[in-house]
Amino acid sequence: MFSHLREDIASVFDRDPAARTTWEVLTCYPGLHALLFHRLGHWFWGHGLRWLGRLTSHVGRWLTGIEIHPGATIGRRVFIDHGMGVVIGETAEVGEDTTLYHGVTLGGTTWNKGKRHPTLGRNVVVGAGAKILGPIKVGDGAKIGSNAVVVKDVPEGATVVGIPGRIVEAGPSKEGARFAAYAVVQNQDDPYAKAIQTLVDHSHELEQSVAVLTSRLAELERELARHQAEAAQTETLRVVK
Repeated sequence: MFSHLREDIASVFDRDPAARTTWEVLTCYPGLHALLFHRLGHWFWGHGLRWLGRLTSHVGRWLTGIEIHPGATIGRRVFIDHGMGVVIGETAEVGEDTTLYHGVTLGGTTWNKGKRHPTLGRNVVVGAGAKILGPIKVGDGAKIGSNAVVVKDVPEGATVVGIPGRIVEAGPSKEGARFAAYAVVQNQDDPYAKAIQTLVDHSHELEQSVAVLTSRLAELERELARHQAEAAQTETLRVVK
C-alpha cells in the first residue's frame, strides 16, 4: 500500500506543476484521496463485502466529489487532477499512468449485466468533461480532448476530439509519448473545423464577388440610362428642327 502511495505522490509531481511539497499533495489533492478510498473499497468488494465497498465509495464521493465504483479496476500511478465530477463505473478499467481531469465520465450505455464500461490502456490522457461510454477500448497513449464524447474504440496513440468523438491524429504525435495536459496537442486542428472554416472563407469570397458584380451592373445600368436620355434628347431636337 505504501509503495502505491509513494508512486501516486510521485505521479502528482510529474504531472502537476502546482504541486510543491509532499505534505501538500497528501492533504490537498482530492484525486489522491479518492484513489485511497477506492483501494479500500475495492478490497472489500473483491472479498465479498459488497455493502462495505459501496459505503467506502460513497464516503469517498462525499469527501472528494469523485465517484469510483468499488468494482472498477484502477492501475498504478493513475492521476486524477482536480477531480470534481469524475465518475468511473463498475466494470471500467483504467490502465497504469493514465490521467483523468475533472468532469470525466467512464460510463455504461446498457442496463445489462456484464462488461458495460470502457477500458483505458496505459498512459491515456482524458481531458476535462470528456465522456467515454460503453464497453469500448482506448489504446495505450491515446488522448481524449476536453468535452469529447467517445462511443467507439480508439487506437493506440490516437487523438480524439468533438461530439461524437473524431480521430484527428491516427497515431503517436510528433511530440511522442510526452505528457499532454488536458489532452491538448499543440498545432493540432480538427479537420471538420478546418473544413467548415474553409467553407466560411469561400462563402465570404463569393459574397465579395457578388457585391462587385452588383456594383458593376448598377454602373452599366446608369450608363445605359444616360445614353438613352441623350439619344431621346437628340431625337427631340431633330424633330423640333
